[in-house]
Amino acid sequence: MTKGFIAGILTVFIANTVLAADQMRMAVTTSFHNSGLAEVLLPEIASDLNLEVQLLVVGTGQALRLGRAGDVDAILVHSRTAEEAFVGEGYGTHRREIMYNDFVFVGPSGDPAGIADSETAADALRDIAASEAAFVSRGDDSGTHKKELALWQDAGLEAEGFGTWYRAVGAGMGAALNTASGLDAYILSDRASWLNFGNKGDLALLFAGDPVLFNQYAYLPINPVRHPHVKSDLVAKLEDWLTSGRAQVLIDGYMIDGETLFVFNAQ
Repeated sequence: MTKGFIAGILTVFIANTVLAADQMRMAVTTSFHNSGLAEVLLPEIASDLNLEVQLLVVGTGQALRLGRAGDVDAILVHSRTAEEAFVGEGYGTHRREIMYNDFVFVGPSGDPAGIADSETAADALRDIAASEAAFVSRGDDSGTHKKELALWQDAGLEAEGFGTWYRAVGAGMGAALNTASGLDAYILSDRASWLNFGNKGDLALLFAGDPVLFNQYAYLPINPVRHPHVKSDLVAKLEDWLTSGRAQVLIDGYMIDGETLFVFNAQ
C-alpha cells in the first residue's frame, strides 16, 4: 500500500480490562465507528473470546481494498453490490448479514428545499437540486457515498453535473457531518452516526422512512486461498459471536436518547 493510503486509515483500539491472548484485524466503516457501537461490542468480545479485534476505520471502498490486499482478516461494511462483487472475485469466502439501520436526510432546521414534505427519497433529492440548497457529499467511495450516488441516479440526476452548491468533501461520516453543520447544508447520513453526532448545530433529521434507505451491514471473512496468512480460525470465532444471541442483546439494546441505533438480523 502507498503511504498516502495508509495515512487515511484510522486504527482503533478499544480499551478494556481483558488482556486478550489472540488478535485479529478488521476493517470497518466510519459510520460503524461513529455510531459508538464498537465501544460496546469490543470489550465484550475480548472478555468472551479472549480476542482483541483491532479496527481499521475507513470507507467501504478502502475496506474492500484492504481486504483485496490481505491487510485485514475480515471486513464489516454496508454496500451489498460491492460486497457481492468482492466475494464473487474470490477475495471473501462469503457474506454474512449482521444488522441493519437506515439512511436519513439531515439538513437545516428551516428546510429551505422543503424535503420534510417529500414523499420519497428521490423527491427529496430533486427538491434539493431544484433549490440548489447546499448539499455535502462524503465523496469518499464509502458505502454511504455509493448509496448517495445511487439515490441521485434513481432521481434522474447525475452528481457530476452539479454546481457549487454540491460539496464533495472526501471525508468520513463524522467529518462530513461537521462540514454540513458548519455550512447549514443537507447531507445523507446513516441514522446511527447522526444520533451519536455531537455537533448538530442547526441541523435536524428531515426525511426518513423510504424503504430504499434501508442500510444493511455485513461481515466478510478474507479468503485464505488468496491470503494464507489471514487468521481464519479467529475470523470464524468472531463470526459465531457476532451472529449469536449474546451479540443480539448488545446490538438491539444499544440506544441513544431512547432510540435504537441498529437492529440485529443475523441468521
